[in-house]
Amino acid sequence: MTDGTERVRLAVVTVVRDDRAGLLATRASLRAQTVAAYDWFVADGGSVDGTARWLTRHGKEAAWWRSSPDRGLYDAMNIALDAIAAGAPSGGPSPSHVLFLNAGDRLADERVLERLLPILAERPDTGLFYGDALEELTGGRLAVKRARSHRRALLGMFTHHQAMVYRLASLSGIRFDLRHGLAADYAFTLAVLGHGVPAHRLPLSVCIFAPGGRSQQDPARGRREQAIIRRELLGLGWMSNATIWALQWLALTLRQTIPWLYAKYRFSPNERSFLS
Repeated sequence: MTDGTERVRLAVVTVVRDDRAGLLATRASLRAQTVAAYDWFVADGGSVDGTARWLTRHGKEAAWWRSSPDRGLYDAMNIALDAIAAGAPSGGPSPSHVLFLNAGDRLADERVLERLLPILAERPDTGLFYGDALEELTGGRLAVKRARSHRRALLGMFTHHQAMVYRLASLSGIRFDLRHGLAADYAFTLAVLGHGVPAHRLPLSVCIFAPGGRSQQDPARGRREQAIIRRELLGLGWMSNATIWALQWLALTLRQTIPWLYAKYRFSPNERSFLS
């Protein structure tokens, strides 16, 4: 390889608990990639549905894995990040970037890494890369959910967390804040951006987002946590936070009551709305 991609290697972190089918779907997506320059790190929170047994039998497919109780999704992500920082037991080349792809999430197609790695190699000083996501709608139809600019991060997550790739060197001292059960990924991303590292918009869809996650089940809690994060990390006052909260509530109400109208704007090929 002569394009510098030999210096780039992706750590894919998959967090799972009692979702063996989702884990296998994520695994199949990784195995289908045309480029295998990645290491799989699997943090299982002590599953009792056969996931732990499967990992025991197939653990050699992962650079690192564990199955043990943890304090939740973001604690498991922190444990995996610490394992990456410590170095893979295999002694192979160290990953340079990390992507969080949880059980049930998949890469958008089999050529995602083939397209992604050269972009990472071309921008060695960029700390955060982010792209579009495919989201499963009613009936199984996939629609492109366009990423917003990272410059509008005060409005919330500007794309799905599974569509973000972080340079590991930019994560020194940064971990997921366990005070936030739903929005710790938002605080994590703001902390990375707060270090002043460059961010780059990817010209591709990165992931297929599995619907039905905790943030979709309890959106009010997610909005409350985001307000706390904006106050602590961005210094936003109550008036600005209230305005953003109202816009987020409006977007959710629109999606629930008039889904075709929400889809027209949020899944448009053009970035015409800041509703999230």
